[in-house]
Amino acid sequence: AMLRELQAYPGLELYEASVEDLVVDEPAEGSAAAAAAAEAGRPVGRACGVITADGSELRARAVVLTTGTFLRGVVHVGRESRPAGRFVSTSEAVEPPSTGLAATLGRLALPLDRLKTGTPPRLSAQSIDFSRLEPQPSEEPPLPFSFLNEGESVAQAANLITCHKTYTNAETHRIVVDSKHTLPAYESGDGKGAGPRYCPSLFSKVERFPEREAHIVWLEPEGLDSDWVYPNGISSAFPPDVQLRLVRSMVGLEGATILKPAYDVEYDYVDPTCLRRTLEVSTVEGLFLAGQIIGTTGYEEAAALGLVAGANAALSCSRGPPLTVGRHQGYIGVLVDDLVTRGTTEPYRMFTSRAEWRLMLRADNADARLTPLGAACGLVGERRLERLREKQAAMQRGLRALRGFALPNAEWAAAGFGVKPNGELRTAEQMLHVPRAELCDVEAAMAAAPHGWRKACPEGASLLPLPSLGREAMEIEVKYSNYLERQAREVARLEEHAMASIPPHTDYAALPCLSKEEVEKLTATQPATLSEAGAIPGITPKALFYIYNHLRQAGGSSRREEGGAAEEEVPEPLRHHFPGASDASDASGAEPVAEGL
Repeated sequence: AMLRELQAYPGLELYEASVEDLVVDEPAEGSAAAAAAAEAGRPVGRACGVITADGSELRARAVVLTTGTFLRGVVHVGRESRPAGRFVSTSEAVEPPSTGLAATLGRLALPLDRLKTGTPPRLSAQSIDFSRLEPQPSEEPPLPFSFLNEGESVAQAANLITCHKTYTNAETHRIVVDSKHTLPAYESGDGKGAGPRYCPSLFSKVERFPEREAHIVWLEPEGLDSDWVYPNGISSAFPPDVQLRLVRSMVGLEGATILKPAYDVEYDYVDPTCLRRTLEVSTVEGLFLAGQIIGTTGYEEAAALGLVAGANAALSCSRGPPLTVGRHQGYIGVLVDDLVTRGTTEPYRMFTSRAEWRLMLRADNADARLTPLGAACGLVGERRLERLREKQAAMQRGLRALRGFALPNAEWAAAGFGVKPNGELRTAEQMLHVPRAELCDVEAAMAAAPHGWRKACPEGASLLPLPSLGREAMEIEVKYSNYLERQAREVARLEEHAMASIPPHTDYAALPCLSKEEVEKLTATQPATLSEAGAIPGITPKALFYIYNHLRQAGGSSRREEGGAAEEEVPEPLRHHFPGASDASDASGAEPVAEGL
């Protein structure tokens, strides 16, 4: 479906070939121009195109590399290894690795290292006894992924897929342990590539958690009309005969057929600390990297990075402002900031726990957070912008209704809400702050008591029922408004106090909220201001906030005023944490999140 979409896209020409080299305009090695550029921290070259395996040269003003697992890739099945980037999706044939391109990146002095990942075997659905398995049906009704379909159905609502669940067992674990010697060198510690910590192989799970009697295995169909099933949870590159024994040791899979074996793949990746936040290589202008080539997994993380790199490559050609997302604006911002400031030594996965401001980063408000950023870069069309305006208008209408209706606590209590039955008036908006109060229940109470409409809300009952568009976002904004305002004030406060002085020889080890890595880096660097602390790779906004609070409590911070300016520009080192942070709250933090909703 995506291939058809790309083939039909106006102005886009697809060219299928193996890229073996880059065309890079760079000064001669050892020349004065090269030395001057290196000393000034400027790019020492510019990407001008690519060279394919047949010798064709494709010229371009920007190049985006998304090589996945192909850079000097080596595939392992048992103790057998062969150069390859991956197996062909529907067979046991392999696709050759990219060795020439890896050599070029090495010649450009990009920092290269090795990672590995793995994938489970693929099973034939016809060989599985689903009657013995626990079904996991799709959500009914299905929630649309796109905000363009919010409140509506989805095109495939009639074709929902049911997954199934089985488990490993004592026999499975016995086979795993007894077959350890047949695994690739990785599993015995001899390989060079670090594997994914949060998507461990079956062997890793059995070895790390010997007390566990079983591990869940999800059986996921690979398509609407496909016979192929993805057994999520049993990645391990045992020899094919061992894999078959493992699979058939599980309930429902006693007669299973393996269509393609599990395998591991080891590959080169580029240390992402050599990138700017646009994902452009700092030393090669016009060269952008995204996905597994910079150390992430090949799933949502790679997709998000591809969007950022592709957008910024295009924007660099049109001389437009770059697309950058702050850590308080989206998980993409957290992902990019983590990679380019900290780097990674294992396949990076994105978790909500990595984000300091995760109350702001919710699925329900993703359109409000990111649509304006996309529109500013030309990535969002008028239809999507208009849909956002409609949602914001609907939310404002709903808020007017909630604020324009009030009842005494006695009536709210009689309607089943957990408040003291007294005469104190409470608005419908305030009722949503009461524990276990739901918007649907509040709305029902409003409909049953028309006398609760205030004079300040003359439209009254005409505002009911509350709009379905933006309903979830509005309820969350109201329920958690106190917490959301607090986080917005934290962002604004850090922006405001970026030049707060940090006393020399500050004992960072005495701040219990800092990680060991942060303590080591801050102690070694001894930054003079919060701005300088924010420029240190790996120092998060939350760490800066802890330091600021420590300074304030100790009475040791001082504000550096320059010329009595009414407003202070946010220093560049903090901009990557909070691009556009001044939009998150006004100077006092009084109207932080509801602004623009």
